[in-house]
Amino acid sequence: MSAQLFAAVDIGASSGRVMLGRVGGGSVSVETVHRFPNGVVELDGGLHWDFDALFEEVLKGLAAAADTAVASGERITSIGIDTWAVDYGLVDASGKLLAQPFSYRDERGRTAVANVHKVLDPARLYATTGLQFLQFNTIYQLATERELRGVQALLIPDLIAFKLTGRRRTEATNASTTGLFDAVAGEWATELFKPLGLPKDVFPAIIQPGETVGTLLPDITARTGLPPETAVVAVGSHDTASAVAAVPASRDDFAYISSGTWSLVGVELDSPVLGEASRLANFTNERGVDGTIRYLRNVGGLWLLSECMRTWAAEGDAPSLASLLESAAALPAGGPQINADDPAFIAPDNMPERIRSAVRATGAVLPDRHAAVVRCILDSLAAGYARTLARAEELSGKQTSVVHIVGGGSQNRLLCQLTADATGKTVVAGPVEATALGNVLVQARAATKEHRSLQELRRLVASSSALQRYEPARAGTAALQELSQ
Repeated sequence: MSAQLFAAVDIGASSGRVMLGRVGGGSVSVETVHRFPNGVVELDGGLHWDFDALFEEVLKGLAAAADTAVASGERITSIGIDTWAVDYGLVDASGKLLAQPFSYRDERGRTAVANVHKVLDPARLYATTGLQFLQFNTIYQLATERELRGVQALLIPDLIAFKLTGRRRTEATNASTTGLFDAVAGEWATELFKPLGLPKDVFPAIIQPGETVGTLLPDITARTGLPPETAVVAVGSHDTASAVAAVPASRDDFAYISSGTWSLVGVELDSPVLGEASRLANFTNERGVDGTIRYLRNVGGLWLLSECMRTWAAEGDAPSLASLLESAAALPAGGPQINADDPAFIAPDNMPERIRSAVRATGAVLPDRHAAVVRCILDSLAAGYARTLARAEELSGKQTSVVHIVGGGSQNRLLCQLTADATGKTVVAGPVEATALGNVLVQARAATKEHRSLQELRRLVASSSALQRYEPARAGTAALQELSQ
């Protein structure tokens, strides 16, 4: 690939950024040009995303990217967008966004589960979609809408792309998280729409990673300074799909953990696993780049830790994360644990107290120290990772020898070591920016029109990244004691 410049819009549930990626000379790198906060807002009695504010930040970021490119004498080839999954905005025929999108953390999806399952048996749903049951999946959210005639649901990254280009499409990796996508055919499972009263065109047509959505609208070029021919290219628009595309694996027998607000834990397959045992284990079959299957489960994530930090700061007691992790590492192994992916932890609230309550429900006691709460969270996450990976191997028949942790959690040395210990496998941590790297590399491959395999893209990530290895501890807590020093 010749040296080229790409813009990556990468938005998570708690923050977003616009990054510039450079690909060429056998390496790939990314730099942040604009960072902004994101979070749910209470509006009309529900939890929503302030999409209008979010889109303004995207435009600011693209303008900053354009300025950076001009200053360095470069040109941005294209833009790729990835965000979290399942949430959407409703757009009418004129292109107007009818309301600020609901957040998956709102309770409305839960209220629709029973009604959906009355008309669509869960076993039938899974046999078609292969999707893990989560009360906030798009299918349950859509079931709460009163009127969908004449409107379309655009998933968040597709909504951003629409606002940039005027073109309506649904990117496949995110479509696969809706509960309305055929896991085998790779198309909308329209036979599920009628029982739910959904119009057949409630979603736009599906587009694959690497295909062009469109070029920038005139008002967008005026706002950002980007040339009108700048393309918006579909990438793995579900951020986990982009992250997994950039896992720096050197062989096929790897497992991955995309560790951030949530933890996405699983293996990469060529075809979905749709049997009843898989459904009962609540594993999901989501699309990855190049038609791969991300066979995984959502496990609780660092949302638990960030919410604890937020609560302690609000109470005027905000120790640094580094000091908390050091103190947590010094605590003995075998402390109390919680079910980190319990739905009770989904909504924002007093997280430390909810964790203590969950520990009390097990009959254990959590010491009254912040470090004990942190250690409980990380022990619980590592144990959850180990259980999930063992079950993924059993159900899929794919054995793994190494676990790649990418995303923000790859910086948490204690979590990485605990994961190595719990799984009994080598953990390779990094890169932190896997999502942005995967976003950029799919754009770069599309720009060159050369078919570079995922293995080739991953080798490029590995050669461009500083990775850290963690081996399972052989002598009790020796590795943890070393981390605490």
